[in-house]
Amino acid sequence: MNMMLEVVIVPVSDVGRAKDFYEGKLGFNVDIDVKPSEAVRLVQLTPPGSSCSIQIGEGITKMEPGSIKGVILVVDSAEATKKELEAKGLELGGIEELPWGKHISFSDPDGNSWILQESHARNKQKT
Repeated sequence: MNMMLEVVIVPVSDVGRAKDFYEGKLGFNVDIDVKPSEAVRLVQLTPPGSSCSIQIGEGITKMEPGSIKGVILVVDSAEATKKELEAKGLELGGIEELPWGKHISFSDPDGNSWILQESHARNKQKT
């Protein structure tokens, strides 16, 4: 039996601001932006190279904005990613060295927290 994680809902207070953040600062691709009713707007975005997307919107979740904590985005190089995202104006924490890789923390405008992870094990598999 396969179980593919394909979408994570991220609760936000301002869909336009969040869309600008995820698309403009992080480079996520906008896959869907629909408003099927006055009460519902759904925006689906996918990180570059990912098969899992996020959904933000109005009327799609009862979770409080900012309640998502510690979603991990895996990157090839923590240093290169930090430099690229900071050049786009993203505020990032420092690079945290851990036995299994390097972590960089940041938050979206609502306080949903994310981790950029350079995985030592994944990088070894590529060589």
